[in-house]
Amino acid sequence: MENAEVESDILRSVRALLRELDGHHHAFQGERGMLRWTLHKKMDRNPLNSAILVKILVKELERAEKGDYRHYIIPLLHTLMYTLIKAPCISDDLYERVYDFCKKLLTLPKPYCTIGLDYAFRLKIERVIPGVLYQRMIISEQSLKSDPYPYQERVFIFADADVLSKAVCNSLVTEAKAAQMYQNPRSCMCYVITRAVQAALGEDCDVESFQRILQNKPTAELEHCFRQVAAAVECTGSEMNADRGRHAERLQKIYSMVLNSSAGGGSSPGGLHGTPLPNPNLSFHLWTDEDQLWKELVLFVRPLSRTCEPDCLSQELDNFEIQDIVSDCDCCEQTRFSVLSTDSGIERDLPAVGEELLPPSSTDVEHARLQRKGGIKKKACLLESMALLQNSCNGPGAKQSGKLHRKSDSSMVSMPHLHRLYTARIVVLGDDRVLGRLAQAYYSLRKRETRRVFLTPRLNLQFYYVPVMEGQPDTWPTQDHTTPGQMELCELAVYLGKADPWYESNINTLCHMIPKLATMPSSLSTHPMSDPFIIDVIAYYVRLGIQPVYFQIYAVKIFFSNEAQEPAEDVFLTELSAKVQDCKAPKDHMQTKKKTTLEVPGADLAVTYSKVLMSNRKKEVEVLLRSTGLVMKAIPSSETEDLACLNVNIAEVVKTSNLSGRSFSSATNKIRTRHIKIQSMEQRTFNLCLDKDFRRTYTNVVGVEVSPCLEPSYCLQKTRTMKFSLHEPEDVGLAKYMPKSLLLPINTFAGIIQ
Repeated sequence: MENAEVESDILRSVRALLRELDGHHHAFQGERGMLRWTLHKKMDRNPLNSAILVKILVKELERAEKGDYRHYIIPLLHTLMYTLIKAPCISDDLYERVYDFCKKLLTLPKPYCTIGLDYAFRLKIERVIPGVLYQRMIISEQSLKSDPYPYQERVFIFADADVLSKAVCNSLVTEAKAAQMYQNPRSCMCYVITRAVQAALGEDCDVESFQRILQNKPTAELEHCFRQVAAAVECTGSEMNADRGRHAERLQKIYSMVLNSSAGGGSSPGGLHGTPLPNPNLSFHLWTDEDQLWKELVLFVRPLSRTCEPDCLSQELDNFEIQDIVSDCDCCEQTRFSVLSTDSGIERDLPAVGEELLPPSSTDVEHARLQRKGGIKKKACLLESMALLQNSCNGPGAKQSGKLHRKSDSSMVSMPHLHRLYTARIVVLGDDRVLGRLAQAYYSLRKRETRRVFLTPRLNLQFYYVPVMEGQPDTWPTQDHTTPGQMELCELAVYLGKADPWYESNINTLCHMIPKLATMPSSLSTHPMSDPFIIDVIAYYVRLGIQPVYFQIYAVKIFFSNEAQEPAEDVFLTELSAKVQDCKAPKDHMQTKKKTTLEVPGADLAVTYSKVLMSNRKKEVEVLLRSTGLVMKAIPSSETEDLACLNVNIAEVVKTSNLSGRSFSSATNKIRTRHIKIQSMEQRTFNLCLDKDFRRTYTNVVGVEVSPCLEPSYCLQKTRTMKFSLHEPEDVGLAKYMPKSLLLPINTFAGIIQ
């Protein structure tokens, strides 16, 4: 009877989750975004109920697949996988049902087949090696030292202090610290050992006694036991014909060894117990420096640099472009001197034996001839460097035509010899203004990597976006309503919410919830063991949000009225707006001016653009019009728009004549283009603002050119190719196969659901 009540309660929670996806959960608007979190917290408090939840989720998945409820599949599948990772033990029959369902998804279009293939691969490993997904997640997220699995991850949360209030930033810092207060390498190693043993042996182990013995062990012995467990799990994973029984025997030996090492080391089965899943290792940063993102990534990849003095570390980062990488962090102790080598490095080019300074009879002649002393460090091959840069570009390696507006795909195809041991998950908080700052930082990082490849072969970079807006109503625009004016600061989040319902349900709901929670008295200060809601949701997002949506970054070249001033170059992601400045005439001119003269607002603009056609052919258009301003939108209003283009709205001034004389009216001239050039034909200038950020405003502008931002590595290869083929209009050589446009990937749960 008790199990029936538990099952009924869990089923109600799952059905409420599905009603929220349908938009039929208006009675409890305050709970939007918390239903999934509440469901998983129920499982954390009663881990034995995880098997019941898995059964219910499998039934709902099968029902959604048979009926016309495809929009349920990905949310239910993510909920199921997160439950399987945290569950203490799941029967093989349930694993088989979930695995068979994932294989069925391979017949569906993207993103269902992509996610189904990924989860089918994980489930196949988990069935043979129970607990391997949990173990790898903890080892990488907590940066535990493990030779068999040397991968490391870190979550970087970036917030713009000019966008978010001090109260919100302090609240996030407090919650981040509270979430990691009781996390340390020792407790995480205990979690890994306990979970691996329990997943392999099931109810045949005494978990309570085992945990007590582990906690009382010295750190050195605990690390030794952890290394044994990690090696046993990865050894099974590397075998061609891995066997679950042989894996259980290995863990049984470690379990018996630990129990026998303690006095009174008898064991009696005590049932299954849940193992906590700690939040990832994360750090909170206020975005104050343009190069702050790059510096944090370098310090993550080179942790030994943190042992340097602060002044030396800052100087090392500033001079990074011209200094060699010194792996043992000897930047504080010694200086490296480079000596130019005059030989070619080829054995046949070495001088004859008779020309050597040493006598031919010397026994060390051959050894001396083949030595290379004091030479400059060999640079990577050009083709190898370009291949690394190509592999680091998001999306397929072949250059795209640019016709599709939003590419959505899984992780990029990796090169066989390229194993990135580090993964940085960048989470940005704020509105479209912070995304513009992210686009700037990403473009700067790509230019650095083009000049000198360092992070690319070592680091896997993932971007995540959590919208946060203060001082707005608690309602969020749904697909059935038009976006109100005050929500224009979160256009990209609205687009992602329409494209991915699970992102809308879990992440977009944080937009007004985070500022609201910041004003409430925090329970974390008095009860540190309280569940940190925001950090838990971010952890869920970075763990399961692996389907990126790619957004085109646009380059803009700005010309000023002062011809002596050099044109400025910048990039933007969401919007460019321009407003013609009012021309104030002198007073004496106003007095002599005839009353019949009508002052027409705006300025005459010459607009040259390439018209977007479905055939992807180029058609240049030139128009001359009078305008008071314009807005270029890079984010479409609907997720069904597939053309990669800018939507330009020009406020045109139209002169009219009637019985009362000449007058004028305003009209909106709409243009869809990828390349556009605007030039003022008068002395009037206009103000330019990028990504709705007042800090990125340009004044006294007379001209602007906008085009898709090119990938820096493509530009470098194109320049090198042009030296040898000056008359080739099309891309040749390696440039032909490199991504041309620079795209910013924002990870979601499903990508774009067609």
